[in-house]
Amino acid sequence: MNIYPKTLMLLGSGELGKEVAISAKRLGCKVIACDRYADAPAMQVADIAEILDMTNSGELKDVINSYKPDVIIPEIEALAVDALDEIERDGITVIPTARATQITMNRDKIRDLASNKLHLKTAKYVYASNSDEVKKAAKELGLPVIVKPIMSSSGKGQSFIRKEEDIELAWELALKKARGVSSRVIVEEFLEFDFEITLLTIRQKDGSTLFCPPIGHEQKNGDYQSSWQPVVITESQLQEAQVMAKAVTQELGGVGIFGVEFFITKESVIFSELSPRPHDTGLVTLISQDLSEFDLHVRAILGLPIPSITVNHPSASRVILSEKNCTKVAYRGIEKALEEEGTKILIFGKPSATKGRRMGVALAKSSTLDKALIKANNSAINVEVIQDDYSN
Repeated sequence: MNIYPKTLMLLGSGELGKEVAISAKRLGCKVIACDRYADAPAMQVADIAEILDMTNSGELKDVINSYKPDVIIPEIEALAVDALDEIERDGITVIPTARATQITMNRDKIRDLASNKLHLKTAKYVYASNSDEVKKAAKELGLPVIVKPIMSSSGKGQSFIRKEEDIELAWELALKKARGVSSRVIVEEFLEFDFEITLLTIRQKDGSTLFCPPIGHEQKNGDYQSSWQPVVITESQLQEAQVMAKAVTQELGGVGIFGVEFFITKESVIFSELSPRPHDTGLVTLISQDLSEFDLHVRAILGLPIPSITVNHPSASRVILSEKNCTKVAYRGIEKALEEEGTKILIFGKPSATKGRRMGVALAKSSTLDKALIKANNSAINVEVIQDDYSN
């Protein structure tokens, strides 16, 4: 029988980490939130906050060894994975595993694993190490193509290339926005798909796999804008996605939730990407499901039962973005955003804003999906991020 409290250390303390911390605290856990900057969202609800360069192996090992947590939960990709491997060998659990964290932080490793080892359907792709190789790849695949850094997240450095003269700029942008030092990009064919889904996949300690009902989502420049649940999908499409999600998560191993993304076309289901943690599109589960993706992640980590996963209402989310740079933030319009029944607003608590930064999310439920989407959109539009010149 489990004895509580358990001590969990979050490596990355953004909005998703904040919700993981809240779910863990509700189960009596002690939470240590780590990030590179002060007052990150998860730090505001954690027991202890640590500021450090998590890409520095020595710093990361020192912080982990000073607390010796029961579990380490990576919430971002920019980590010294060699340190995690060493810590795991010393007996501290890394979620899902140090190996899975290392593979999924690089697009080339997870894509090669999915395509070459597991033979999953993926978009055609070519790696390139200079702009000439990008041009060659684009010619081979046929324009238009997508150019992405090997290491990045939330669509950073991603370009949609329609004509050859845009390639040089796309190459430069991919290098500039890549996480860490990167000298390689992935050039991917542009797929004509009907829609995209996230299949939240939960691996439990007994080896079994559970799935949330699939989530539809809208992206702009590779970054999440809106999501909804349930999404209309055929039984055969769902089964195909579940088979692929189970195959890739079993190969990665460990426990916890994985956000597995797919393109859906009339002919097939195509593997896109995978995150070994709660997914931003899954924020909708905070209003749609009886157990949110964050509750499910923590239960799987702690080896607690998950009797069922139920969607209670058609639900939707819409991100709240900053339209300006703010050194200190305040918000206007929240009272207007909450006027309609069945809506919620989550303000992430980021201390500053840049133009286009995700600062919150509007959640809505209704009798139909269309109504929920309209509610979420209207709610998000009403919230304005402004410079805080009003508080001390």
